[in-house]
Amino acid sequence: MSVTSAESGKGMPLHTKILVGLVVGAVLGLVLKLTLGADHTVVQFLNRYVAGPLGQIFLRLLFMVVVPLVFASISLGVASLGDLKRVGRIGLKTLGFFFATMAVSVSIGLLLVQILQPGTRISPETRAELMATYASDASSKVVASQTATFGIETLVGIIPRNPVAAAANLELLGIIFFGIIFGVALTMITAERARPMIGVLEALNDIVIKIVEIAMKLAPFGVAALIFGVTSRFGWVLLKPLAVYVTVVLCSLALHTIVTFPAILRFIVGISPFTFFSRVKAPMITAFSTSSSSATLPTSIATAEQNLGVPSKVAGFVLPLGATMNMNGTALFEGVTVIFLAQAFGVTLDLGQQVVILMMAVITALGAAGVPGGSIPLLVGVLAMFGVPGEGIALILGVDRVLDMARTVVNVTGDLVATTFIAKSEKLWSAAAVPVPGVEAGAGALDESPNWPGPSDVQPTVERDERSRLP
Repeated sequence: MSVTSAESGKGMPLHTKILVGLVVGAVLGLVLKLTLGADHTVVQFLNRYVAGPLGQIFLRLLFMVVVPLVFASISLGVASLGDLKRVGRIGLKTLGFFFATMAVSVSIGLLLVQILQPGTRISPETRAELMATYASDASSKVVASQTATFGIETLVGIIPRNPVAAAANLELLGIIFFGIIFGVALTMITAERARPMIGVLEALNDIVIKIVEIAMKLAPFGVAALIFGVTSRFGWVLLKPLAVYVTVVLCSLALHTIVTFPAILRFIVGISPFTFFSRVKAPMITAFSTSSSSATLPTSIATAEQNLGVPSKVAGFVLPLGATMNMNGTALFEGVTVIFLAQAFGVTLDLGQQVVILMMAVITALGAAGVPGGSIPLLVGVLAMFGVPGEGIALILGVDRVLDMARTVVNVTGDLVATTFIAKSEKLWSAAAVPVPGVEAGAGALDESPNWPGPSDVQPTVERDERSRLP
């Protein structure tokens, strides 16, 4: 999806509308806070009968699609791998690399957000008032026992006794596990028997995506209403930490790009990071400008083959799979956002809960739908797991555009690093195969490996588009 549905037509792009709504709501709320005060009758009337209901309608539309979105997206994502026996060792190695690098990226973000503590730059009194004001039933009544500690009980609790009960209680870990198992089972039966169920899941996924699109049409008004409620009650105290939050996300993305990736390239892949980055400038620039891994995919494949000398079948297998599942930047962003909003609302998270957040950030980065705001329901659902009110999402929507562009660069760069790693680990490529500028690259040794899974073995059902994650 090179252009999101919200931006393909005429008029103002959706992310611009959301930014306008954020500014209008924030300014109006600040003006009323400074001139009339939070306890004035007019301010209370607007919050109770206008901004409050409108913001809640927007949030409830997002909560409404969390369960079907997670189940359909995760099941289809696993089923899209096709015959797991054919993908075999190479596929598992690729997926293992994806999950490992995403876990490292989230760890960097969680470490930095704990060091700088952007959400704690709010007075304890304000945080207590925030929680008292916005702790809705959807957040405060969520069954969170599975996140209390991280141990044997947590691992056992991931497997739901009753998937329907897990869905009713919004237990995302249980829903995700059931979706994964369901998708794996689909790959183990004949294609003829699996095809009708895959068709049902695809239809369900398409329907949920349309519902998200409908919800996102209300996003500019919903965000304006939510941020109005925040600024009219609290003034500047919640907006100041936002600059620190943006800094944390951008610095974490930069650290992952200039430390983690070069370490892998230098010590595991055996290629100079300078050489690598000098050869992959085109897809990185394309990723920044389009905010889309899918739109960047053709450039990434051409760059891997022509500028890095990676055999075509390696690039054709790893890069499409990476554009669907390898979301280093997105996982980092989601982890930092959950911690930031928890800090802002005074929700204390122990080490075990932060480990669960790491897991959820990695997994939910795989399941976001390829439509405007596709990751918002998942992010709101994760917040609810830890008792953080969904209203907090309004704080980060307006500043997400620049974060979106930056994290897409990290996503695409991670795909290219993974491609060289897989090719090197299978002894089908080395740094010596990188073409010298002006000299045509060779065909590569992969053509001699007929059992290598090719692009036809990786057919992602749902297109992943970072621009559509958070407009």
